[in-house]
Amino acid sequence: MKKTVTTLADGRELIYYDSADDVVRDAADQRPLDAVSTSSEIRHDPLLGDSVAIASHRQGRTYHPPADECPLCPSREGRHSEIPDADYDVAVFENRFPSLAGDSGRCEVVCFTSDHEVSFAGLTEDQAALVLEAWTDRTADLAELPQVAQVFCFENRGAEIGVTLGHPHGQIYGYPFVTPRTEQMLRSMETHRAETGRNLFDDVVARELADGDRIVLEGEHWVAFVPYAAHWPYEVHLHPRRRVPDLRELDAGARTEFPQIYLELLRRFDRIFGPGEPPTPYISAWHQAPFRVPGREEFGLHLELFTIRRTSGKLKFLAGSESGMNVFINDVPPEAAAQRLREVASE
Repeated sequence: MKKTVTTLADGRELIYYDSADDVVRDAADQRPLDAVSTSSEIRHDPLLGDSVAIASHRQGRTYHPPADECPLCPSREGRHSEIPDADYDVAVFENRFPSLAGDSGRCEVVCFTSDHEVSFAGLTEDQAALVLEAWTDRTADLAELPQVAQVFCFENRGAEIGVTLGHPHGQIYGYPFVTPRTEQMLRSMETHRAETGRNLFDDVVARELADGDRIVLEGEHWVAFVPYAAHWPYEVHLHPRRRVPDLRELDAGARTEFPQIYLELLRRFDRIFGPGEPPTPYISAWHQAPFRVPGREEFGLHLELFTIRRTSGKLKFLAGSESGMNVFINDVPPEAAAQRLREVASE
């Protein structure tokens, strides 16, 4: 992998990740951009104890542009985009409309490919491996920033999720605090250790392997399963068999096998609801250990992949119980979801 760091016209950082070592990335951003002005602010909720990012400047962000005006496509034929070069493998840049900025953290956009028409599931294994390297490298770099407490790499796919740009891309958030969901996992991990003397993540994976009903895919280095108490209609957790706290600690075998397992999962998600259905909307989220917290080595890196579609033409809405009290009600039994995801392997 070759990494090239440059800047855009307004001073934001742009990073190219290339498979070939001889690629030269020296195209300059020709756009007359003003300096980025953000109003990101973190406010603490005294009742719930969590934090909310207030970012009013995001109201003006790019919204569903036509394909020939996509800001994530490469710059070609006199049209300039966020990527100055005429082609790229993987590109990462600071978001022009960040939810988090400055002392309040950092937001980046990850462009998986220069091809506007494909999805992540349509990437080759080599392309997916390069994205994994980019995620890992960004985690390592952001870990060095004093204002970043946790790195979250994720992809939103589909208009139903709220995606405003059709180009295949994801995002990376560098939070200035440990997120509430991770705090819950850390508390559960500590309680489990105190009560059993064992690691919670190891025991969760061992339980699923022993039960078997919710296993979707198994490899030498990874295992994918629908969790016992799945919140979403179709939800899969992907764990490395050798527990590590974050992407930086994955060994060579896990890195090599990841594209095979992950691409197969994504392709099965697109087949859940049968032929003729539009692509399945999903959120794919890496859960990594926060930095500079006690016991971070006990945390188990894993990816959570889920869709808000519960059946053909119907979405799972977060209504009163979910939104008001954070108590999820799942209409699809996890065992049935796992069975469906195993079935679609041959379709």
